[in-house]
Amino acid sequence: MLNLSPQNNIELVNQASLQQVESKKTTKKLKRTVYVLLILLIVIMLLPWTQNIPSGGKISTLRPEQKPQTINTVISGKIEKWFVKDGDIVKKGDTILFISEVKDDYFDPILVGRTEQQLKSKEMSVMSYSDKIRSLDVRVDALLDQSRLKLQQTKLKLNQTQLKYKTDSIEYHTAELNLKIAEDQYNRFEKLVKAGFKSQTELETRKLTLQRTQANVIATQQKLLQSRNDILDARVEYSAVISKFRDEVSKAESDKFTALSSMYEAEVDVTKLQGKVASYSIRNGMYYVLAPQDGVVTKVLSSGIGETIKEGAAIATIMPSIYDLVVEIYINPVDLPLVKKGDKARLQFDGWPAIVFSGWPNANYGTFDGEVFAIDNFADDQGRFRVLIAPDKKSKPWPKALRVGGGTNSIILLNNVPIGYELWRLTNGFPPQFYKPKEPIENPKK
Repeated sequence: MLNLSPQNNIELVNQASLQQVESKKTTKKLKRTVYVLLILLIVIMLLPWTQNIPSGGKISTLRPEQKPQTINTVISGKIEKWFVKDGDIVKKGDTILFISEVKDDYFDPILVGRTEQQLKSKEMSVMSYSDKIRSLDVRVDALLDQSRLKLQQTKLKLNQTQLKYKTDSIEYHTAELNLKIAEDQYNRFEKLVKAGFKSQTELETRKLTLQRTQANVIATQQKLLQSRNDILDARVEYSAVISKFRDEVSKAESDKFTALSSMYEAEVDVTKLQGKVASYSIRNGMYYVLAPQDGVVTKVLSSGIGETIKEGAAIATIMPSIYDLVVEIYINPVDLPLVKKGDKARLQFDGWPAIVFSGWPNANYGTFDGEVFAIDNFADDQGRFRVLIAPDKKSKPWPKALRVGGGTNSIILLNNVPIGYELWRLTNGFPPQFYKPKEPIENPKK
């Protein structure tokens, strides 16, 4: 049983707190507080909120030649002397490193001079071949002139023999005609002698004349045959002259082409030696590794005296002294259609104190303004798109103490919406409000 004795009963009527709770004034204050909170919540929900795309990133440079770069050796060699150390400021053309030769093909200290001497000898050889070619050209011209003269001479001789042949032919025909006349006269005298009108002596005289005429025919026939033979000899001589000078000209031209071939081969050797001289001269200048531009030596990658390095090996890294900073950030594909070139952004740099309200950019402290400079058209290995943010020229400049590679927290600013809408969007997982800026309307032509 419960202990309900009268001495253990509590006097509830005398408790002040219970009386205060049960009073009507307390109920009115609670309602007033709830109403005030509701009104305040509604006001907050109606306050403007700047939609944004937050993302981490890093500081980079705008141009490729402004990024940190490595200095490489063009040739292999052995380290002889360092002229810089980490953190040194160098100018373009300053000596970074001196190396010596390690290939036995280039050990000769006067290799360039010897190669130049070979080049001069080959050039003299080319000149000799050129002189020989000119001499052969002169010889060919002389042979052609001589052949023309000789051919004219033999042609004249051939014409003379042809004319002599015609003359002998006429004499032969004349002799035959005289022979016929003599024969006719002899026959008539023989008839007259038989008839008694002429003496035997006159007949014998006519016979002697006939014999002389016959001898003359044989002589003229002999001369005619000799003339015909002379024509053949002249024609043979004419052909021989043509063949002789053709052979001599061909031989001279063959010698000329041989000299040309040798000259071209010598010119090829000259070109190769010129390339070698230039290569050796340039190689001698590559023993000193020079700074490609003004900057700071950030790290020496090769160390030690006497260490052998291969061609193309990186020996140091240098950061250019003049560079234009940009911020690289990566956004998700769902946010890509919302970002365009020229959008504003707020940046918080690592090591720089800042107070950030992402939805109220004007209330931020320690952040810096930027604008979207470029957007990649392809995604990286993680499916994100790179966005470059450059300084806003209309706002305050970025700190001079910033260095390439530093971290940032970036906020790309989008549309202004009420806080209630933004909470509703985040609750439902919708992307920020998509909108396109109004393009300016051009004035129509009158």
